[in-house]
Formats: sequence, structure tokens, C-alpha cells
Amino acid sequence: MGIKTALPAAELGLYSLVLSGALAYAGRGLLEASQDGAHRKAFRESVRPGWEYIGRKMDVADFEWVMWFTSFRNVIIFALSGHVLFAKLCTMVAPQLRSWMYAVYGALAVAGTMGPWYLLLLLGHCVGLYVVSLLGQPWLCLGVGLASLASFKLEPLISWQSGFVTGTFDLQEVLFHGGCGFTVLRCTSFALESCAHPDHRYSLADLLKYNFYLPFFFFGPIMTFDRFHAQVSQVEPVRPEGELWRIRAQAGLSVVAILAVDVFFHFFYILTIPSDLKFVNRLPDSALAGLAYSNLVYDWVKAAVLFGVVNTVARLDHLDPPQPPKCITALYVFAETHFDRGINDWLCKYVYDYIGGEHSAVIPELGATIATFAITTLWLGPCDVVYLWSCLNCFGLNFELWVQKLAELEPLAQIEVSREGLGLGLAGALEWVALLTSGVFQPHLTLSSELSHRLPPCHQGYDSSCGCLALPYLLQGRGTWPSLC
Repeated sequence: MGIKTALPAAELGLYSLVLSGALAYAGRGLLEASQDGAHRKAFRESVRPGWEYIGRKMDVADFEWVMWFTSFRNVIIFALSGHVLFAKLCTMVAPQLRSWMYAVYGALAVAGTMGPWYLLLLLGHCVGLYVVSLLGQPWLCLGVGLASLASFKLEPLISWQSGFVTGTFDLQEVLFHGGCGFTVLRCTSFALESCAHPDHRYSLADLLKYNFYLPFFFFGPIMTFDRFHAQVSQVEPVRPEGELWRIRAQAGLSVVAILAVDVFFHFFYILTIPSDLKFVNRLPDSALAGLAYSNLVYDWVKAAVLFGVVNTVARLDHLDPPQPPKCITALYVFAETHFDRGINDWLCKYVYDYIGGEHSAVIPELGATIATFAITTLWLGPCDVVYLWSCLNCFGLNFELWVQKLAELEPLAQIEVSREGLGLGLAGALEWVALLTSGVFQPHLTLSSELSHRLPPCHQGYDSSCGCLALPYLLQGRGTWPSLC
């Protein structure tokens, strides 16, 4: 899948040293900018009173993050705690029924949150894809699955189906799109696995147990059906040695990340500053670069917290869920820039690897990437921004393979430079282009426009480093949520 290679330890150390110094310098400018703008009229809506005893206000511009830890905090804690409690009781009393407990508890939680009609809507999609799976045609299952996904992305079907939600509340749209989108992906995985293993004869009950597992239901990550079914069907699951310690450590890291974000937002108003174009224009280059980088890293932290909490609960249930995303600071090749590892596994298994094979031939690789990003575009919601990202991302992934193939030809093959190193060096120039265009995926277009005017032109001598802001990461950062537009 493109170029994959580890950088030498000395090189990583050098990059880390340079990056640390640059971030410290940029952070100082960003802190001063936050202090200067705290009392601006444009900041009043999203910079609210925080730590009054030291005179610090707090950036509350991220609606979802604020909702998670204010009005919806108790609901989330109650729902997940109830899941863990009932799962533990069921495992102790009747372990063979624990998968049923997951499904019943999840369905009741969904009905209680979104209403019974929303639950019936999703059951309709589940039954539809289950019926299609009985025909044993993978292409038909994938086609119907994509059509079902499109019904939640395109008007007027999306408006009609959203009417099935009972009541109105702050996170209704987020939960609606999350539950529907991940339901379709899970049902499609079930259908494709049924076609691949006709001797297993999976039932509709297996699909419902898989789909209504509450920790994964609204926000993922998604596990393919074969992995989930194999793990949840174990009658007497056994934890590996040290597993409980790792679960505690992951839970502790999630708590530390939440506290760190809370502290950060009391000193750096990275989400509010981009909304004031006049203020952004006056920022020095270092502060502007720090602002863009902070927004990208915040996207990663937000997803890492979400996946970390969900994964902690899933591991308590004896599951092995996909890992949280890799930090953007550690990315330097397009092949490793998948953000949501669950969706990446889904796409690789059913589309990318199926079409691309070993990913060593140019034409099959091109076809595989086009098909993969066409589906990803549908997943995120078709619009101009997503079209642009898909084209650039598809080109970036193929570009690395082209460079690798070029390095195998004469006379480059005789040069004493590794093919991977050459690929990374040339890919650095492409990642500068990615950096220039990455701003369109930021929450404010004004920030990206200002940043693009101040960046120097790219040059081929630039070597891709840990600090590069690779474009694919940006979409997956937004793609953690069901729709970008």
C-alpha cells in the first residue's frame, strides 16, 4: 500500500528536537494572541467564563465536545456503566447469552435515545440487507449497501428518514447520522461475510447482535462481522496476561487527555480565533502556523478520546477493537495516514485489497484507490470539498507507488539511495501541496486562506518529516463524524 518504512532513530530524534522548538515558539505567539483577543466582541459567543479565580476564560466553540462533557455527560456515563454492569452479570451467570444481552441493551438504549420509530427504520435497513445476503452475490450486497448509505447522504431521502427521530435535542443530528451510517457499514460487512462463508449460515439474530452493540453503535469504531462474531461467540473468554492493567492504563490516558484539553482551552483559543478574519490577518506567521497545527492535533485528540473510551468498554467485554488513530505528528507517508482504523480495515478488506491485490501493479492500484475513495466520498457526504480531498488523496497514494516503481528503473536503481528514502524525499514535495490545500478541511476557511498565502512555495529538496501535515489525515479527522458537509 504505497511506501512503508521506518525512519532511523537519529533522524526521528532530530525531527523531534526541531519540532519541539518550533512548537514552543509558535505556542508563545498563540498564547499572546489568545490573551489579546479574549475581550474582543467577535469572541463573546464562544469564549465564556472559565477559571474565574485566575481570570481565565475558556474556548467553548466546539459544540460536540462541550455537549459530551456537560449536558450529555451523565447520560453517557449512565449508559456505558449500565452496559458494563449488565455485561459482567451476564458473563458470570449465563456467558452463552452475553451476545443477546449486548443486542437487547443496545436496542433499548437506541430506542430510549432516538425513539422507537428510529429503531424501526434501522431494523428495516438491517432486514433489507439480510435478505440480499441470502442471494449470495457479493456485488449485489455491496451495491445495495452503498445505495442504503446514499439514502442517508442525499436529499430528499435524508430529510424523510430524519423524520423518524422522536423529539429534538442538541446532538440529535450527530447521533442520527452516526447510527445510520455505521449501521449500513455493519450490515454490508455482514452480507459480504455471509457470501464469503455460505457454509456458516449466519442468521438475522447474528446481524442484530452485531449491529446493536452499544459502545460501537453511534460513533464506531467498526469491527468487521467475522472478527466481532468470532470474539463475541466465545462462551468462556479468557483475558491475556496483563490485559486488565492495559485497560486501566487506557482509561487513565483518556481521562488525562480530557483534562489536558480542558486546561488547553483556558489558555489557547484555537477554535475561536479563526472566526475573526481581521484578527487572524494580524497574527505573526509563527502563531498562524501554530494555530493550524493545533487544530489538526485537536482533531486527533478528540478522536483518540472518543475511541479510547469506547475501546476501554469493548475490551472489558473481551473484544479486541481497532486501535485509536496514530497521531498526525508521527505521520510522514500517505500509506499510513488512515485515521479511523476500523473504517480503514473495512475499506481495505472489501474494496482496496480485493481490487488492488498485492498493490504492486500500477493499474490495479489505481483502480483500487479510485473505488476506495469513491466510497469514502459517499460516506463523508458528497460535496466540492470532499471531491477535492478525494482526488488529492487518491493521487498522493498512487504517487508513492509511482515513485517506488521509478526508483526501480535504470539509472536510478544504481544510485546508492534506498527506494523508500527516494520515495519519501519526493513525497515531501507532494505533502507541501497537501499542506497548502489542507486548510479547506479546517473548521474555518478564512484560516486556510490566510495560511496558504503565507506559506513558501514547495521544493523537491524538502524531506518529509514528522511535522508534515499530510492531507489524508485531515479528512479522516473530520471523517470520524458521519458527514463532513
